[in-house]
Amino acid sequence: MPDQTPLDPANSPRPDEASLITYPCAFPVKVMGANVEGLVPAMTHIALQFDPQFDATTIELRESRGGKYLAITITVNATSREQLDELYRTLSTHPMVKVVL
Repeated sequence: MPDQTPLDPANSPRPDEASLITYPCAFPVKVMGANVEGLVPAMTHIALQFDPQFDATTIELRESRGGKYLAITITVNATSREQLDELYRTLSTHPMVKVVL
């Protein structure tokens, strides 16, 4: 017969604490915005705020078919969930950014 002992919630991880990411790690973030001058330097500046060792030569760019939009992949050294959460907040509230994935 299976053990019917109830789980102790104090010993169970909360869903908001569980993470599939092992820190530190290289973490890619995709940012999409209008293909305008200044978008890449602005995203580089933000990446450097969260990862002072960020290497701008690792940025990947991809234009939309019509060239109106630009997808930028920045790979930062992620050290914590809090760092990534704040990076996503900062990027997603930037006026030049449409979407952050």
